[in-house]
Amino acid sequence: MARRPPRPHNPADGFNFRFVGPLALGATLNPLNSTMIATALVLIADDIGVPMTEISWLIAGLYIASAIAQPTMGKLADLFGPRRIYLFSLVIVALAGLVGQLANGLFGLVASRVLLGIGTSGAYPSAMRLFRERADLIGAPPPRKAMGMLSLAALSTAAFGPLLGGIMTHWLGWHAIFSINIPLALITLLLVRAGIPPAPRRATHWRRVLLEIDPVGMLLFTAALMTLLLWLFEADRLGYGVLVASALLWPVFVIHSLRQATPFINMRMLIDNVPLSLTYLRASALMMVVYCIVYGYTQWLQSVGYSSAEAGLFMLPIATVSAASSLVGARTKGIRGPFLFSIACALVGSALLLMLHTGSPVWTIVAVGLLFGPPQGMFMTATQAAVYVQASANDIGAAAGLQRSAQYIGAIGAATALANIFGQRASDTGLHHLGMMMGLLCAAALLLTILDRTIPRGAVG
Repeated sequence: MARRPPRPHNPADGFNFRFVGPLALGATLNPLNSTMIATALVLIADDIGVPMTEISWLIAGLYIASAIAQPTMGKLADLFGPRRIYLFSLVIVALAGLVGQLANGLFGLVASRVLLGIGTSGAYPSAMRLFRERADLIGAPPPRKAMGMLSLAALSTAAFGPLLGGIMTHWLGWHAIFSINIPLALITLLLVRAGIPPAPRRATHWRRVLLEIDPVGMLLFTAALMTLLLWLFEADRLGYGVLVASALLWPVFVIHSLRQATPFINMRMLIDNVPLSLTYLRASALMMVVYCIVYGYTQWLQSVGYSSAEAGLFMLPIATVSAASSLVGARTKGIRGPFLFSIACALVGSALLLMLHTGSPVWTIVAVGLLFGPPQGMFMTATQAAVYVQASANDIGAAAGLQRSAQYIGAIGAATALANIFGQRASDTGLHHLGMMMGLLCAAALLLTILDRTIPRGAVG
């Protein structure tokens, strides 16, 4: 009797929930911490006695640390193994939660946010590297639905973050948005250890580590970014000297990076891989719009009389649309269509912000907010797919880290825009000015996408 031929290997078997679940849970930590604080900023400022312009450092601190840590964590995942770096980063997240729980001043809270930025930066590049290694092991690409689950977990959490933060702030106090990281990090750590087998230890000498992470490039990037932000936040007090310093540091950083074999940020890759660079640029622009809504919309809602919990409830419909559009994006084979649709939604939403005012009925506030769901969900699912196909296999960890860095540059831009447009208090006029700025960004991103012929056409994944 002839033997039956073996069944074809199903790629989904290698990407089951036991493998994907811990990665998806870890992917929620950064977006959760990014957005939970949105509905607590006003209360934190009142409680610790600092102006809203200074409280913006709680936003910028996390994103500065994330922008610096993301490419570094991606490289460390490539060097030491993604599982090991993932576990290490979760320990830092738990420590950050403890620091935030004990802090009662701006310095301690910013320190907690910086630690959160560093710790949560290990999850995404490690997950992308683990996906690539598992795909190489079974000889098949990861199913689009598996990657969609990773994206859905992160994006839906980001959308639900303001509601969760508002509820915790209202019932448990704002310290809870920091201390919740302790159990979340420890649970994720246990699931990673149980669901993802350890890989053989990689022999990596410390000299190679220093060469790979490029500490000089990291310092130059940090100095250039910090001087720019200091000027943006404190232009009236610091004058133009700080801006001149930043303008001089950026070209020095670029020249240094081009001369390094393994730079902190691979400028050579960005120059040579135009499709990937355009993907990063598009992500930065639209994420600036998204975070202007996450932080600016909630501040405006509280300024017109809604509580932190009520402001969070206004974000719930956005969360629902974000999650639904992420699922649609995960099932859509193309990339260009999701890009165009989500950017167009953001453009229309930005224009409609000009119509809102203190007396606007609830349904109009909700309706305008719904248009910012696809930019949080579908757009980021398409961006993740684009990075996966545009980056080379050897660079996938660093490329994934740079994708997040690009998003955080947009978030930092949003923090500085809100500090300058809103000032000490959000107002109708400030919201309208914010809408005009966001509309210009969306129009530029839409034009870039229409003209960009490097976006993959046809089925992806």
